Amino acid sequence: VQLQASGGGLVQAGGSLRLSCAASGRTFSSYAMGWFRQAPGKEREFVAAISWSGGSTYYADSVKGRFTISRDNAKNTVYLQMNSLKPEDTAVYYCAADDFGHRVVVTTMEYDYWGQGTQVTVSS
Repeated sequence: VQLQASGGGLVQAGGSLRLSCAASGRTFSSYAMGWFRQAPGKEREFVAAISWSGGSTYYADSVKGRFTISRDNAKNTVYLQMNSLKPEDTAVYYCAADDFGHRVVVTTMEYDYWGQGTQVTVSS
């Protein structure tokens, strides 16, 4: 599967953005999907994940209550709605796909496919 992330940009603190990740291929609905981010000089970190059906989701503590992950299998797309953004949310955001669609996992090594990343910058 090929993944294309979009929707990043520059926003003021307290604002919102919605990221999208469009997937190619006919088997998108079989993959669990995740969002990760990487700030300059830091390791890539888990943000959110969703199972193949959307029935299970999981969030990093740092974004819980502010971010929402969702998916539309008919459109082969996963979304990350980001509200109440903070300067510390500034990073390149990546979407990823996990072959084992029934689970939600948080480590980069569990994901099999990665998108190219989209920059999110939150100004104070």
